[in-house]
Amino acid sequence: MSITLTYGATTIDLTDRLDWTDEFDWTPVEQATAYSITGALLVDVAVKQAGRPITLEGVETAAWITRATCTQLQAWAALPGAQFELTLRGVTRAVIFDHGQGGFNAQPLWVLADGEYTPELTYMPTFRFLEILEI
Repeated sequence: MSITLTYGATTIDLTDRLDWTDEFDWTPVEQATAYSITGALLVDVAVKQAGRPITLEGVETAAWITRATCTQLQAWAALPGAQFELTLRGVTRAVIFDHGQGGFNAQPLWVLADGEYTPELTYMPTFRFLEILEI
C-alpha cells in the first residue's frame, strides 16, 4: 500500500517503506487521578478527540525520497497551521506537522560537494505529524 500526503489538489506519493515508529505508543484514553479531601480516589476518564502522534522514519537501506520532494515537503511544513490528508495503511487521516517535535527533516544519504546536489539526490526523511479532527 502506498503512503500519500495531500495538500489541496496536490498529492505526493511517499515511499511505502517508511516505518511508523510510534504506532503503538499512543492510547486514545486519557485518565487523571487525584485524592479528595476525604481521602477518596477521584478518577476522570475520557476518550481523546485528537492529537495522536504519527512519526514516519526512513532508514539508510529503505524509504528514500528525492531532494525535489524534500523541497516541496519543506515548503508545505513551513505553512503555519496547514492541514493535510495522510493516507497510511489504507486509512486517510487529517494531520498537521508537529513542529514541537521537529515537523519534517531529511538527511542526504551521501555527503557531496556543493555543486553535486541535484533534484534526484536521495534523502532519508523523518515526518512528525499530529492527527487532528477531520478537515
